[in-house]
Amino acid sequence: MNQRSPQGSPRPRGLSRAPGCRGAAPRVSSVPGPVRPTRARPPPPAGGSGGGAQGGPGRAGPGRGGAGRGRAGGAERSGARRRGRCWGRAGCAARRGGGGGLRGERPPMGCSGRLLGPVGGRRASLLLTMILFFTYFFYCLPGPCEPLPPALLLPPPAALPDGAAPTAAGDASPALGGGSRRFPQAIIVGVKKGGTRALLEFLRVHPGVRAVGAEPHFFDRCYEKGLRWYRSLMPRTLEGQITMEKTPSYFVTKEAPRRIYNMSRDTKLIVVVRNPVTRAISDYTQTLSKNPTIPSFQDLAFKNVSTGLIDTSWSAVRIGIYAKHLDNWLQYFPLSKFLFVSGERLVSDPAGEMGRVQDFLGLKRVVTDKHFYFNQTKGFPCLKKPEGSSKPRCLGKSKGRPHPKIEGQVVQRLQEFYRPFNMKFYQMTGQDFGWD
Repeated sequence: MNQRSPQGSPRPRGLSRAPGCRGAAPRVSSVPGPVRPTRARPPPPAGGSGGGAQGGPGRAGPGRGGAGRGRAGGAERSGARRRGRCWGRAGCAARRGGGGGLRGERPPMGCSGRLLGPVGGRRASLLLTMILFFTYFFYCLPGPCEPLPPALLLPPPAALPDGAAPTAAGDASPALGGGSRRFPQAIIVGVKKGGTRALLEFLRVHPGVRAVGAEPHFFDRCYEKGLRWYRSLMPRTLEGQITMEKTPSYFVTKEAPRRIYNMSRDTKLIVVVRNPVTRAISDYTQTLSKNPTIPSFQDLAFKNVSTGLIDTSWSAVRIGIYAKHLDNWLQYFPLSKFLFVSGERLVSDPAGEMGRVQDFLGLKRVVTDKHFYFNQTKGFPCLKKPEGSSKPRCLGKSKGRPHPKIEGQVVQRLQEFYRPFNMKFYQMTGQDFGWD
């Protein structure tokens, strides 16, 4: 049977529970008979009434400790809900400031609801989620900034479908009616001073070919810029057109075959070759035009002139060892991916060699003998006047320079040096270029 206080509010007998404390154990009153639930507040001043507020024996007296406590009960419970519920026996005791816990014990973190607890935990989780979301949005969605190592820009080669990247990976937002940028399906990889510029200019006449004018040097000098940068250099192409580029130094770069293979194993490779002795002299002529103070051709070509020992460390000599460089390429690409163009026949019969090139690229034979005329001054063919142009298209002044005179003994010794390499190259390619 419940007893009522003078104010008329019911009081439970014997047991009380701290307001707002979920899961707290019931506290046995120290005085037999009915007691009121107590709220947590600082101890009253000395000499004040209401000993029940400190957890000691005695009934709650009138005034602040008694009559006012009934009216404050609802506000106390509402305030506890707003501030957050405490959890556990120690936390409830700490909130009450006494009974059921050690006096002076520091409340555990989160009992106040400010740092942890249901409300603080939800706020911390929301903040962490927002940080992760914005980090992903700003750093993952746009992709890595350039320049970066290529391995960070595209999936590893094993993850790329055969030929999918270079043939289908165009710009995400191509210009209206302007096509898209694609990786080159064919590359002129060599060789320097073999006739690569002439071949590229002849190919650009074909409407099915779009080519980069300057040499990108991506696979030998600029590889760290990444494949995205490389593709950004390519011209926009329409469906059915071929993207091309030419960098003759690729043929003698050890890493180039592997890098091109990683881009696309279906890339077609064109190599323009020329008599290695004539090619070396042409290479020297180009260097001499830029630096007239260099030593003579003979001094650079031989380690010891008296013994006739060739210096293969000189790039002009080393490039002409075609069989050695081709062996490196055949570790990644089958011979069917190569077309070897004769630099000599490109001069004497440009239409014939261009027919072979167009067949290799799967193009209709559009560039024929009607496009060429022979320039007696330069000593090689030029393109006839294109439609809408006022003059024929011929190669620049740097092409067709007169070669310096080289002693016959030097030329003969170089021919003997190259002969075994040439024979091996003929066997590897299945073509006799007639250099010996």
